[in-house]
Amino acid sequence: MNRIGFFISSVLVVLALLSSMLFVVDQRQFGVVYALGQIKEVITEPGLNFKLPPPFQNVTYIDKRLLTLDSSDTEPMLTAEKQRVVIDWYVRWRISDPSEYIRNVGLDETAGANQLSRVVRNAFQEEVNKHTVRELLSLKRDDLMTDVRREVLNVVKGAKPWGVDVVDVRITRIDYVEAITESVYRRMEAERKRVANELRSTGAAEGEKIRADADRQREVTIANAYREAQHIKGDGDAEASRIYAEAFGKDPQFAQFYRSLDAYKSTLNKKSDLVVVDPSSSEFFKIFRGGAAPAAAPGPARK
Repeated sequence: MNRIGFFISSVLVVLALLSSMLFVVDQRQFGVVYALGQIKEVITEPGLNFKLPPPFQNVTYIDKRLLTLDSSDTEPMLTAEKQRVVIDWYVRWRISDPSEYIRNVGLDETAGANQLSRVVRNAFQEEVNKHTVRELLSLKRDDLMTDVRREVLNVVKGAKPWGVDVVDVRITRIDYVEAITESVYRRMEAERKRVANELRSTGAAEGEKIRADADRQREVTIANAYREAQHIKGDGDAEASRIYAEAFGKDPQFAQFYRSLDAYKSTLNKKSDLVVVDPSSSEFFKIFRGGAAPAAAPGPARK
């Protein structure tokens, strides 16, 4: 029994020793092997590797992927015309030399991000001081980001290289500080209201002008139509008179007889009509006495 227990214990100790000597490096990481606190080896290729058991050798891992650093500082910066603006930015960076990074920056990615954030912030402040707000919002914005990246690279690759590479620096937002933003919004609102009122006034004046012109055209159209109607009516009356004259001129006695009948019809067209005259002496009833009605005797007006 003691032999079996000793054997099992020995196997477990060997397995524990082997597990402390074996380690795997992921393709997304650097493996850094330390020997008594000093960097012994940096493993850049993924796979299974060997080392001495602790405390003789230890291993740590550093991310080798492209990292993103977003701005977290909302402190305003001063432009060339002394305007206070807030700039949001981000940086794309990666660790390229783990040995230099550990010696000059820190043991993990957080240390590099903190130091890089301060460097980028100072570079932005220096470059923003050289430009106006209009330039920051125009095409010079790209030039600003290029200059900031160049200054950051000069720092991280200076006398004490950080072992990092800054791939890109980008501005995501440029805005005034909150107090100035409120003032700008109020001015913009007042300006929009002024323009709106001006457009309403111009539209009302234009509407009155259009309505007045429409009323004038209406009166002119009605007047022209009435004149044309009267002209046509006059021509029709003249043509009717001509036709009547021509027709009656062919037989004057019949014409007088027809006009007398028309006069009787107009005068005595209802049963309640009453005419008090002397038929024996009245020219109006001459046709009933067998004579022709005088041509000059007009009949009563048609009711």
